Amino acid sequence: MTKIKAGIAGAAGYTGGELIRLLLLHPKAEIAFAQSKSQAGKFVYEVHSDLLGDTDLKFSEKISADMDVLFLCMGHGESKKFLIENNIPESTCIIDLSQDFRLDKTYIYGLPELNRDKIRGHKRIANPGCFATCIQLGLLPLANKHLLQNEVHINATTGSTGAGQGLAATSHFSWRSNNLSIYKAFDHQHLAEIGQSLEQLQPDLNTELNFIPARGSFTRGIFASMYTDIKLSLDEAKAIYSEYYKGHPFVHISHTLTDLKQVVNTNKCILYLEKHGDKLLITSIIDNLLKGASGQAVQNMNLAFGLDETMGLKLKASAF
Repeated sequence: MTKIKAGIAGAAGYTGGELIRLLLLHPKAEIAFAQSKSQAGKFVYEVHSDLLGDTDLKFSEKISADMDVLFLCMGHGESKKFLIENNIPESTCIIDLSQDFRLDKTYIYGLPELNRDKIRGHKRIANPGCFATCIQLGLLPLANKHLLQNEVHINATTGSTGAGQGLAATSHFSWRSNNLSIYKAFDHQHLAEIGQSLEQLQPDLNTELNFIPARGSFTRGIFASMYTDIKLSLDEAKAIYSEYYKGHPFVHISHTLTDLKQVVNTNKCILYLEKHGDKLLITSIIDNLLKGASGQAVQNMNLAFGLDETMGLKLKASAF
């Protein structure tokens, strides 16, 4: 098989940089171009300094038609504009990392643990949001058994890279360091895609999702804890989760308490369950830039092109 030619639009941002790093090491893919209007003409390593010595690729201002897959690593609302402004062949697989197509029925929602068979061979894939991925992976096994009958309470904290490279009052180091804050409580934009996925498995879903997102004083990762009342023993819950994720290589059930360093720099999601009276507590951890963005995008590319979904994604965590 010839190598998949991959184009990256918006390659100067965090998710673009992670995609470049992953694709440089992917045995069945090669980078056709890394597009960035703001950094055109510069070496990639001048922006993504971790890639010094790994590539002499330069950012281009325009895209090339010679590609098999196009990754859109742009701000929300920008992907649709980009596709209108650029004539992308129908034969090109498009994997969009923004929220522009997550609720669009012409795109497959690219959560492999929900839609793996639908993603295979598909040409239009909407990569899930980072919070959405972390929370859905914590709740899908319950929805699959129609067990989400009571309110779900969710607290999740994300690292600063989740806000993107553009500076804002809440992303400056002097504000973020040694700090913690809540934002978009109860109405975060990822709730719509979470609800859509849960209803796919549990069509009669009438459960309120009480989601409190927080900004953490660290760069990458998401730690989510969620609980709901449910008539299951802990062993029954663990059996349901183990059965659902059997055959899904990136989701693991831990039998001991988890910490974020176990998943940072990997495409893993690690889940941990506890039972307290009638309440089932689920913790879910991912790297927001990998399983929550670029790693999952490569996983979707692998599936779309008939490759082993783990290819190029067997990464070492930052744990020590």
